[in-house]
Amino acid sequence: MEILGQGGTLLKKLFAHALIAVMLFAVGMLAVLPVLILFSGSITGEAELYGWIAPILGGQEGFVRLRLCPDYPTLRNFVELLLDSPEFFQMFWNTQRISVETLAGGLLFGVPCAWGLAQYRFPGRKAILWCYILLMIMPFQVTMLSEYLVLKKFGLLDTLAAVILPGIFQTLPVFVMYRFFSSVPNALLEAARIDGAGELGIFLKVGVPVGSSGIFSAMMLQFLECQSMVERPLIFLKNKQLWPLALYLPEISPERAGFAMCASFVAMLPVLLLFFSGQEYLEAGIVASAIKE
Repeated sequence: MEILGQGGTLLKKLFAHALIAVMLFAVGMLAVLPVLILFSGSITGEAELYGWIAPILGGQEGFVRLRLCPDYPTLRNFVELLLDSPEFFQMFWNTQRISVETLAGGLLFGVPCAWGLAQYRFPGRKAILWCYILLMIMPFQVTMLSEYLVLKKFGLLDTLAAVILPGIFQTLPVFVMYRFFSSVPNALLEAARIDGAGELGIFLKVGVPVGSSGIFSAMMLQFLECQSMVERPLIFLKNKQLWPLALYLPEISPERAGFAMCASFVAMLPVLLLFFSGQEYLEAGIVASAIKE
């Protein structure tokens, strides 16, 4: 009887593990499916794709039919995008420039700020933290007018600086790094001080290496926001030559759905590359940033 009881318990565990595996697989497929459909639409001819999505465009009644493999695959959309779409490349590089300069500025100002808030106690520290939290949850529509007036005063409207400078001083990356730096053991810092390290040396040789996962996760979140930025460029940039890629995609007509899917897929590649290259750091940083101090 004891053996039968152990066998029943083992079967229950196997069934539970199998059920969890099936659920995780289903959730994963639901997450990946939009990317697969996007790629499928990118290699589908306009006529065939129109037949799939005609009900959306008002061409006929019925339901949308999306397929993962077209009947007649073609690279025509990629050729047109990469060889005959200079406006795409202009806005693509605008997006990458905004992202790189925002991340560089965020590293220069955000990392020391997060370290100082996490490791030092000074008058007004809690007030600064509450201001960061308030600004973090405040939507852009609330601060839009004040940002516009400040940028106009300094003559920065209709320049990329109007988008880059507010991004450098965003509060979310600082808060994520602050939560991670707060978990650095005090014993490690005291050991460095006993060995004769100064505060700058502790920050550069202890804080930055130990907090690299938190820094990477914060920069990853900021990079994602830069890649999908819409409201701030739309309001602060009147010159379309300065627009990022997120404003270019809606300009494509619905009749060129295949070209639009192709452009969206190519625009997604930098994000995918960064995510897969630093997935472990991102996961570790997000988990650590959620640990209570």
